[in-house]
Amino acid sequence: MKFFSKFKIPLLAILVALLGYSVQANAGGTLRLDEVAVGELDPGKASDYADSILMFNVYDTLILPVQGGPGSAPHLATSWSQNGNTYTFSLRKDVKFQSGNSLTAEDVVFSLDRMKALGSGLSYLFVVVDSATAIDNSTVQFNLSKTYAPFISSLVRLPIIDKKLVMKNLADGDGEMGDWGQAYLSQNSAGTGAYRVTAHNPLEETVMEKSSTYFLGVASDAPNTVRLRYGLEAATVRTLIAQGKHDISSQWLPPEVMGALAKEGAQLFSESGTGAFYLKLNTTKAPLDDVNCRLALSSAFDYEAVVKMIAINDEVSSGRGSTGAIPIGMFGSNPAGQELKQDMAAAKQHLANCKYEAGNHTLELSWIAEVPLEERIALLMLANFTELGFKGEIIKLPWALFAEQVSKPENTPNVSQLFVNAVTGDPDTLIYGMYHSSNPGTWQSPEYLDDAAVDALLDAGRSVTSASKREQVYAGLNNHLMAIAPTVYAFDRQSIFAASNRVSAPALTNPKHAFGLDGMGFSFRLMSVKD
Repeated sequence: MKFFSKFKIPLLAILVALLGYSVQANAGGTLRLDEVAVGELDPGKASDYADSILMFNVYDTLILPVQGGPGSAPHLATSWSQNGNTYTFSLRKDVKFQSGNSLTAEDVVFSLDRMKALGSGLSYLFVVVDSATAIDNSTVQFNLSKTYAPFISSLVRLPIIDKKLVMKNLADGDGEMGDWGQAYLSQNSAGTGAYRVTAHNPLEETVMEKSSTYFLGVASDAPNTVRLRYGLEAATVRTLIAQGKHDISSQWLPPEVMGALAKEGAQLFSESGTGAFYLKLNTTKAPLDDVNCRLALSSAFDYEAVVKMIAINDEVSSGRGSTGAIPIGMFGSNPAGQELKQDMAAAKQHLANCKYEAGNHTLELSWIAEVPLEERIALLMLANFTELGFKGEIIKLPWALFAEQVSKPENTPNVSQLFVNAVTGDPDTLIYGMYHSSNPGTWQSPEYLDDAAVDALLDAGRSVTSASKREQVYAGLNNHLMAIAPTVYAFDRQSIFAASNRVSAPALTNPKHAFGLDGMGFSFRLMSVKD
């Protein structure tokens, strides 16, 4: 800072220079936005919010969620049929990849085989698929090993990759397929999507340009260029939006910054309904290996205070009160009007039944460094839990370090703060990865829960096919999770984004156009940008 002040360079000019923006960038249909996490470009590894934005724009899937309502609609597929555990899809015949190669059933088979071979990202959604077969160029068949009720909705997470292009760019690796194109796809795109990648630095920025060959066409007022930046500071984002140098913030800005931008004339976009904010309790480590201690924390947490904490203004909030383990509106959820409330009398009674003395234990309360709001929630937890007699230590962890630490239960904090969403819109993809004992040690499952009843109910949610029976299964699961308290269910989330008035995004402003799936509202082809 001394160097800059010596030469009296204006702070804004420094920011603009460092971030690669210019006054000229304000014209020409360029959309500028940011995300906290780094961007994973390989669609076989995509799992986070930033990854989803990339995937939904660069690649396409067989189906899409219905806009403004439940269910799935054809996309790369024109139709499908089911015979037991066999699903057959007919493909569009007018789709080309950005390379110029035509889409065929072989590309679908390759995309599934690759995802399963890599075994990362959201590959767990397709473990039940025994095989995929190209019946002919425009017909593909999936054979499942057992009934999986959410299979159709899961296909929104199977991006279709250009097999011919990837096969030309295989690097060394184990087996016939080498690295399955991982090195190539970590820097290059191979999709049919409305946008193609022109530059990618996963720690800094991804640049995309509108495709002129997209099979559905892209409106002329959709952004020509998109610049998605990673890890910008909240103060920087606020300055840039206020000065017309940035268009859409991430959802992770502190509420008061969102509110200030709104007062200054920014729009507030929103995306809601598929996830929640969780305080995840390590069930393997004292004192939270005792259910009574977990119930004590769950009862002591101030749910009403945290909802006030995340309010943007009197009309807009980043969340609403939780009614249980499953967010309001999903299979098995409790209805609005049954929001959880702090009950210190119940907390003290649960603590009296715990085998541990609260004063003998220090709770590690972690928060993710890239999400400043979580520090405040950690302070709220500290106040609530010390009232019970526990000691507390607040630990700041960068995301990458947190994800590494939770891979082992002994390194996992007592309490971890996480936003988690249903990656397909179905409750199976919200809570199976959290709680099934076959999935320990991921960023989603720092609880390390091992409960036979939970496993049985999660498996039943996948095997029963009628909506009413699935509703009953998940209602039972919701009740059981509340009884064993592996998690404090802090609030149902709503993602809020500050946006400049240059941008129109119906999928983020009009419920009739919303997809009900996190990240898909950022389909750039459905946005418009003023010059």
